[in-house]
Amino acid sequence: MFARTLVPVALMFCASGAYSQKKKPAAKPKAVTAQPVSELSKLRDEYIKATKEYQASLKRLLTLYQESALKAEQRVAQSQKLLADGLISKRDVEKSESALADANLKVSAVQQQIATADTTIAQALIEIEGDKQIARLGRVPKGKLLRTTSFIRYNGTGSWLLSQAGKIEVFFQQTFKRPLPIAVFGQGAIHNQWRLDHHNAMDISLNPDGAEGQALMNFLQSNGIPFSAFRGAIPGVATGPHIHIGMPSHRY
Repeated sequence: MFARTLVPVALMFCASGAYSQKKKPAAKPKAVTAQPVSELSKLRDEYIKATKEYQASLKRLLTLYQESALKAEQRVAQSQKLLADGLISKRDVEKSESALADANLKVSAVQQQIATADTTIAQALIEIEGDKQIARLGRVPKGKLLRTTSFIRYNGTGSWLLSQAGKIEVFFQQTFKRPLPIAVFGQGAIHNQWRLDHHNAMDISLNPDGAEGQALMNFLQSNGIPFSAFRGAIPGVATGPHIHIGMPSHRY
Protein backbone atom coordinates (compact mmCIF):
# COMPACT_ATOMS: atom_id res chain seq x y z
CA MET A 1 0.00 0.00 0.00
CA PHE A 2 2.86 2.34 0.89
CA ALA A 3 4.56 1.64 -2.46
CA ARG A 4 1.34 2.34 -4.36
CA THR A 5 1.04 5.71 -2.63
CA LEU A 6 4.62 6.68 -3.57
CA VAL A 7 4.07 6.18 -7.29
CA PRO A 8 1.42 8.96 -7.75
CA VAL A 9 3.48 11.28 -5.57
CA ALA A 10 6.60 10.63 -7.58
CA LEU A 11 4.67 11.22 -10.78
CA MET A 12 3.36 14.50 -9.37
CA PHE A 13 6.91 15.59 -8.54
CA CYS A 14 8.07 14.74 -12.07
CA ALA A 15 5.15 16.59 -13.61
CA SER A 16 5.71 19.55 -11.33
CA GLY A 17 9.41 19.59 -12.22
CA ALA A 18 8.67 19.36 -15.93
CA TYR A 19 6.09 22.13 -15.66
CA SER A 20 8.48 24.38 -13.77
CA GLN A 21 11.13 23.77 -16.42
CA LYS A 22 8.70 24.75 -19.14
CA LYS A 23 7.70 27.91 -17.31
CA LYS A 24 11.29 28.98 -16.59
CA PRO A 25 11.83 32.27 -18.43
CA ALA A 26 14.23 32.15 -21.34
CA ALA A 27 17.66 33.54 -20.61
CA LYS A 28 18.11 37.04 -21.92
CA PRO A 29 20.70 37.35 -24.68
CA LYS A 30 23.95 38.82 -23.47
CA ALA A 31 24.17 42.50 -24.15
CA VAL A 32 26.75 43.35 -26.76
CA THR A 33 29.32 45.62 -25.22
CA ALA A 34 29.55 48.81 -27.21
CA GLN A 35 32.93 49.31 -28.77
CA PRO A 36 34.68 52.50 -27.72
CA VAL A 37 34.49 55.23 -30.32
CA SER A 38 37.86 55.52 -32.01
CA GLU A 39 39.75 58.78 -32.17
CA LEU A 40 39.41 58.69 -35.95
CA SER A 41 35.61 58.44 -35.68
CA LYS A 42 35.55 61.40 -33.32
CA LEU A 43 37.66 63.40 -35.73
CA ARG A 44 35.44 62.42 -38.65
CA ASP A 45 32.30 63.49 -36.78
CA GLU A 46 33.92 66.73 -35.70
CA TYR A 47 35.08 67.39 -39.24
CA ILE A 48 31.64 66.84 -40.75
CA LYS A 49 29.94 69.03 -38.13
CA ALA A 50 32.52 71.78 -38.39
CA THR A 51 32.41 71.74 -42.19
CA LYS A 52 28.63 72.13 -42.27
CA GLU A 53 28.60 74.90 -39.66
CA TYR A 54 31.50 76.77 -41.23
CA GLN A 55 30.18 76.58 -44.77
CA ALA A 56 26.65 77.49 -43.65
CA SER A 57 27.95 80.63 -41.91
CA LEU A 58 29.95 81.56 -45.02
CA LYS A 59 26.92 81.09 -47.25
CA ARG A 60 24.82 83.33 -45.01
CA LEU A 61 27.56 85.95 -45.17
CA LEU A 62 27.76 85.56 -48.96
CA THR A 63 24.03 86.26 -49.28
CA LEU A 64 24.41 89.49 -47.29
CA TYR A 65 27.41 90.60 -49.37
CA GLN A 66 25.63 89.80 -52.63
CA GLU A 67 22.65 91.89 -51.54
CA SER A 68 24.99 94.77 -50.68
CA ALA A 69 26.74 94.42 -54.05
CA LEU A 70 23.39 94.51 -55.87
CA LYS A 71 22.40 97.71 -54.06
CA ALA A 72 25.80 99.24 -54.82
CA GLU A 73 25.33 98.35 -58.51
CA GLN A 74 21.93 100.04 -58.52
CA ARG A 75 23.45 103.16 -56.93
CA VAL A 76 26.10 103.28 -59.65
CA ALA A 77 23.45 103.10 -62.37
CA GLN A 78 21.44 105.80 -60.62
CA SER A 79 24.45 108.08 -60.12
CA GLN A 80 25.44 107.73 -63.79
CA LYS A 81 21.96 108.82 -64.80
CA LEU A 82 22.12 111.78 -62.41
CA LEU A 83 25.52 112.70 -63.85
CA ALA A 84 24.09 112.63 -67.37
CA ASP A 85 21.34 114.96 -66.18
CA GLY A 86 23.93 117.28 -64.66
CA LEU A 87 22.62 116.79 -61.12
CA ILE A 88 25.79 115.36 -59.52
CA SER A 89 29.53 115.55 -60.13
CA LYS A 90 31.80 112.92 -61.66
CA ARG A 91 33.43 112.53 -58.25
CA ASP A 92 30.12 111.35 -56.81
CA VAL A 93 29.92 108.69 -59.52
CA GLU A 94 33.47 107.57 -58.75
CA LYS A 95 32.56 107.15 -55.08
CA SER A 96 29.64 104.90 -55.92
CA GLU A 97 31.83 102.89 -58.33
CA SER A 98 34.47 102.48 -55.62
CA ALA A 99 31.80 101.26 -53.20
CA LEU A 100 30.66 98.72 -55.80
CA ALA A 101 34.22 97.49 -56.30
CA ASP A 102 34.61 96.99 -52.53
CA ALA A 103 31.31 95.12 -52.33
CA ASN A 104 32.30 92.82 -55.20
CA LEU A 105 35.67 92.21 -53.55
CA LYS A 106 33.92 91.01 -50.38
CA VAL A 107 31.73 88.68 -52.43
CA SER A 108 34.79 87.21 -54.17
CA ALA A 109 36.63 86.75 -50.86
CA VAL A 110 33.77 84.81 -49.28
CA GLN A 111 33.31 82.69 -52.41
CA GLN A 112 36.99 81.79 -52.18
CA GLN A 113 36.59 80.90 -48.50
CA ILE A 114 33.68 78.61 -49.32
CA ALA A 115 35.72 76.94 -52.05
CA THR A 116 38.63 76.27 -49.68
CA ALA A 117 36.62 75.47 -46.53
CA ASP A 118 37.10 71.70 -46.79
CA THR A 119 40.85 72.04 -47.26
CA THR A 120 41.20 74.51 -44.39
CA ILE A 121 39.33 72.27 -41.95
CA ALA A 122 41.18 69.16 -43.07
CA GLN A 123 44.50 70.93 -42.56
CA ALA A 124 43.53 72.07 -39.07
CA LEU A 125 42.45 68.54 -38.11
CA ILE A 126 45.67 67.05 -39.42
CA GLU A 127 47.69 69.59 -37.44
CA ILE A 128 45.84 68.67 -34.24
CA GLU A 129 46.54 64.99 -34.83
CA GLY A 130 50.17 65.72 -35.69
CA ASP A 131 50.64 67.73 -32.51
CA LYS A 132 49.32 64.79 -30.48
CA GLN A 133 51.94 62.55 -32.08
CA ILE A 134 54.67 65.12 -31.47
CA ALA A 135 53.62 65.41 -27.82
CA ARG A 136 53.96 61.64 -27.41
CA LEU A 137 57.47 61.79 -28.87
CA GLY A 138 58.56 64.45 -26.39
CA ARG A 139 60.11 67.89 -26.66
CA VAL A 140 61.90 68.75 -29.90
CA PRO A 141 65.12 70.71 -29.20
CA LYS A 142 65.87 73.98 -31.02
CA GLY A 143 67.22 73.35 -34.51
CA LYS A 144 66.15 69.69 -34.43
CA LEU A 145 64.45 68.09 -37.44
CA LEU A 146 62.04 65.29 -36.58
CA ARG A 147 60.72 62.94 -39.27
CA THR A 148 57.98 60.31 -39.04
CA THR A 149 55.94 58.56 -41.70
CA SER A 150 53.13 61.13 -41.40
CA PHE A 151 54.85 64.44 -40.61
CA ILE A 152 58.10 66.41 -40.45
CA ARG A 153 58.74 68.91 -37.66
CA TYR A 154 61.53 71.48 -37.52
CA ASN A 155 61.73 73.50 -34.31
CA GLY A 156 63.67 76.45 -35.73
CA THR A 157 66.70 78.23 -34.32
CA GLY A 158 65.39 81.76 -33.89
CA SER A 159 62.24 83.75 -33.31
CA TRP A 160 59.49 83.73 -35.91
CA LEU A 161 56.93 86.42 -36.69
CA LEU A 162 54.26 86.33 -39.37
CA SER A 163 55.61 89.65 -40.63
CA GLN A 164 58.59 87.67 -41.99
CA ALA A 165 56.33 85.94 -44.51
CA GLY A 166 57.41 88.36 -47.26
CA LYS A 167 60.85 86.84 -47.72
CA ILE A 168 59.33 83.36 -48.02
CA GLU A 169 56.92 84.59 -50.69
CA VAL A 170 59.78 86.27 -52.59
CA PHE A 171 61.87 83.08 -52.48
CA PHE A 172 59.03 80.94 -53.81
CA GLN A 173 58.02 83.45 -56.51
CA GLN A 174 61.58 83.74 -57.78
CA THR A 175 62.19 79.98 -57.67
CA PHE A 176 58.95 78.68 -59.18
CA LYS A 177 57.61 81.75 -61.03
CA ARG A 178 54.25 81.60 -59.28
CA PRO A 179 52.82 82.95 -56.01
CA LEU A 180 53.26 80.99 -52.80
CA PRO A 181 50.00 78.98 -52.41
CA ILE A 182 48.92 80.31 -49.00
CA ALA A 183 45.77 78.55 -47.77
CA VAL A 184 45.49 80.33 -44.41
CA PHE A 185 47.39 83.43 -43.30
CA GLY A 186 47.19 84.01 -39.55
CA GLN A 187 44.00 83.33 -37.64
CA GLY A 188 41.21 81.87 -39.76
CA ALA A 189 37.53 81.54 -38.97
CA ILE A 190 37.81 77.81 -38.32
CA HIS A 191 40.65 78.42 -35.86
CA ASN A 192 38.45 80.83 -33.92
CA GLN A 193 35.65 78.28 -33.92
CA TRP A 194 37.93 75.58 -32.51
CA ARG A 195 39.81 77.98 -30.18
CA LEU A 196 43.03 77.13 -31.97
CA ASP A 197 45.82 79.70 -31.83
CA HIS A 198 46.98 80.24 -35.42
CA HIS A 199 47.75 83.98 -35.14
CA ASN A 200 51.47 83.64 -35.82
CA ALA A 201 51.36 80.95 -38.50
CA MET A 202 50.38 80.30 -42.09
CA ASP A 203 49.45 77.15 -43.98
CA ILE A 204 50.86 76.45 -47.42
CA SER A 205 49.01 74.09 -49.77
CA LEU A 206 52.03 72.08 -50.86
CA ASN A 207 52.75 68.39 -50.50
CA PRO A 208 56.00 68.09 -48.51
CA ASP A 209 57.10 65.19 -50.72
CA GLY A 210 56.82 67.24 -53.93
CA ALA A 211 59.63 69.27 -55.48
CA GLU A 212 58.13 72.61 -54.39
CA GLY A 213 57.46 71.35 -50.89
CA GLN A 214 61.00 70.03 -50.55
CA ALA A 215 62.49 73.32 -51.77
CA LEU A 216 60.34 75.35 -49.37
CA MET A 217 61.28 73.18 -46.38
CA ASN A 218 64.98 73.46 -47.25
CA PHE A 219 64.63 77.25 -47.41
CA LEU A 220 62.82 77.37 -44.06
CA GLN A 221 65.38 75.16 -42.37
CA SER A 222 68.33 77.12 -43.78
CA ASN A 223 66.77 80.30 -42.36
CA GLY A 224 65.96 78.79 -38.96
CA ILE A 225 62.18 79.17 -39.48
CA PRO A 226 60.04 76.62 -37.60
CA PHE A 227 57.59 74.50 -39.58
CA SER A 228 55.53 71.32 -39.49
CA ALA A 229 54.93 69.44 -42.73
CA PHE A 230 52.05 66.99 -42.91
CA ARG A 231 51.99 64.21 -45.47
CA GLY A 232 48.91 62.43 -44.26
CA ALA A 233 45.19 62.85 -44.43
CA ILE A 234 42.13 61.67 -42.53
CA PRO A 235 41.06 58.43 -44.23
CA GLY A 236 37.55 58.58 -45.60
CA VAL A 237 37.21 62.28 -44.87
CA ALA A 238 39.65 64.54 -46.67
CA THR A 239 43.18 64.92 -47.87
CA GLY A 240 45.17 67.84 -46.59
CA PRO A 241 48.93 67.52 -47.09
CA HIS A 242 50.42 70.94 -46.36
CA ILE A 243 53.25 72.85 -44.71
CA HIS A 244 52.46 74.81 -41.55
CA ILE A 245 54.96 77.65 -41.11
CA GLY A 246 55.41 78.76 -37.50
CA MET A 247 55.15 77.02 -34.16
CA PRO A 248 52.37 74.41 -33.70
CA SER A 249 48.89 75.82 -33.13
CA HIS A 250 47.79 75.06 -29.59
CA ARG A 251 44.25 75.21 -28.24
CA TYR A 252 43.48 78.14 -25.92
